[in-house]
Amino acid sequence: MRRVKVKDLFREQRTFEVRAIVAALIVALMLGLVAARLVWLQVVRFDYYTDLSQGNRARIEPLPPDRGIIYDRKGRVLAENTPAYQLTVTLERVRDLDATLGKLVAIGLLEANDVDRVRQLLRSRRSFEAVPVRLRLTDEEISHYAVNRHRLPGVDLTTRVARYYPYGPSGVHALGYVGSISEDDLKRIDPEEYFGTAAIGKTGLERSYEEQLHGTGGFREVLVNAEGRRMEAVGDDTSELRLQRPVAGQNLELALDIELQRVAEQAMGQRRGAVIALDPWNGDVLVLASTPTFDPNKFARGISTVDYRTLTTDIDQPLYNRALRGTYPPGSTVKPLMALAGLEAGVIEPDDSRFCPGFFRLPNSSHRYRDWKREGHGTVNMREAIMTSCDVYFYGLAATLGIDRIHDSMSRIGFGKATGIDIQGERSGIIPSTEWKKSAFRQPEQQVWFPGETVIVGIGQGYWTATPLQLAHAMAVLATRGRHFRPRLVRAIVDPASGERRERPGEELPRVELKDPASWEVIVDAMVAVTTGARGTAVRAARGAAYTIAGKTGTAQVFTVGQDEEYDEETVAERLRDHALFVAFAPAEQPRIAIAVLVENGGHGSSAAAPIARAVFDAYLLEQTG
Repeated sequence: MRRVKVKDLFREQRTFEVRAIVAALIVALMLGLVAARLVWLQVVRFDYYTDLSQGNRARIEPLPPDRGIIYDRKGRVLAENTPAYQLTVTLERVRDLDATLGKLVAIGLLEANDVDRVRQLLRSRRSFEAVPVRLRLTDEEISHYAVNRHRLPGVDLTTRVARYYPYGPSGVHALGYVGSISEDDLKRIDPEEYFGTAAIGKTGLERSYEEQLHGTGGFREVLVNAEGRRMEAVGDDTSELRLQRPVAGQNLELALDIELQRVAEQAMGQRRGAVIALDPWNGDVLVLASTPTFDPNKFARGISTVDYRTLTTDIDQPLYNRALRGTYPPGSTVKPLMALAGLEAGVIEPDDSRFCPGFFRLPNSSHRYRDWKREGHGTVNMREAIMTSCDVYFYGLAATLGIDRIHDSMSRIGFGKATGIDIQGERSGIIPSTEWKKSAFRQPEQQVWFPGETVIVGIGQGYWTATPLQLAHAMAVLATRGRHFRPRLVRAIVDPASGERRERPGEELPRVELKDPASWEVIVDAMVAVTTGARGTAVRAARGAAYTIAGKTGTAQVFTVGQDEEYDEETVAERLRDHALFVAFAPAEQPRIAIAVLVENGGHGSSAAAPIARAVFDAYLLEQTG
């Protein structure tokens, strides 16, 4: 008979109860841990996580400052900030990025060369952000967008403030332009100060006065959701959001006269060169023209690759500031200064005469230094030599003075060193000397200064180079009979909020003192003869003027003509022709303006450069400018 095991209900009940108690304890423990964690988060660490949550719900957006406005000497706006439409793309709303970019190219809103850059830019940003791909659209481009808007989901127009230059290319080499901040720019600025700012001064006044023009940026907090999208505030949600308003940049009031600038640029026409006009009594730069010019608005709105390449590869170099950076042989424009050096050194008197047979020879040398007039000028004194621009007279004077005395005399007037104008990029040029040559060349045989090199320095050739600004500055020194002022473009800096005006008075430099002050009048009288004398080289350009002009024409060789060769302007390539120069001041008795004009490969100063100076003089002295 088999034994049957009876089920132990009591034992099973006890086992169940034990397991239930253990499970309950575990659940209670877990609930206790959760409760403790909640107390820790909600009570103990309340302040800490409140701050963190505010950071998640509030995002800081930059508020870039308005850039300072630039005015000319008569209050005309030269650089301002204007509303502009920019083209933006929001990636998450674009169905097919490549197709959309292709459509933008097809309707002229984007250049084919910029597609890869724009695609990379969009993919580097968050998909819900509206990313600017064009900074400033023209009215025509806006109309193209409006017509095709239904075909461009995710592409929008937004407004912003952009830099604008009302006079376009006029005065661009003085004003400069703004452009997008580059890696090189970041090396010279504090990035925090440019938080939210897209543009920075690149050249000219825009760069040199960047600190004053830029201003101080601000910020505001906006509500965003967990994905970073901006949310609309409800009720009192905005009470704790911070706002710091930006401070606009300071305004600049210039010495420049934009209408006079336009007169100079129009007189230059399509020719390459520079015009500098100064107020000799305080250093005000009335005109700073370099031609050809370019439109700075292209940079302000984001210049295309094609346009930038066109500018940088242009053989005429429109981006090059010839007025400050162009260094040229000063040619015959320095003959009055050479005569002044001879008077100061006591090696010549105004009435001393020299016979000009059409060439000059150093003692014991057969080499002929030719005069520009093949048959010569005959017997001439100082006044006649300056009036007719006799080379032979100044060949002999230079040989008598010697290169080191020439160097010392010209250095006092400002050659061989920067004038210190208040924009960057100025070059110093060269006024040679025996010491200069030793430092400029490595080979001992090249360091020797030869007498023939002094001879050609006497007519502003050889190693002597100067900028148009230096030539205008030298004329200002002659006009004031020795007073020296540092050229300045900015006359005052104005706070737009308070109206406080900080004047920048003209900086007077050490005066050029002469042993005999009467020498100034000797030179000025000779320069007046250049424009009024029967044989003056600039008589035609000055004919009929209602004021007296003291001036000097000049021609600077671009290449050396051999001893037995003849220079024929008609057969020489255009870019190998002589540079044309004219320097002057007027009225001669009470000067108000000093000028230097250089026309690259212009040929003759009397026919190419002097009429440009006359146009500027008429506009300024007869008050034809607006």
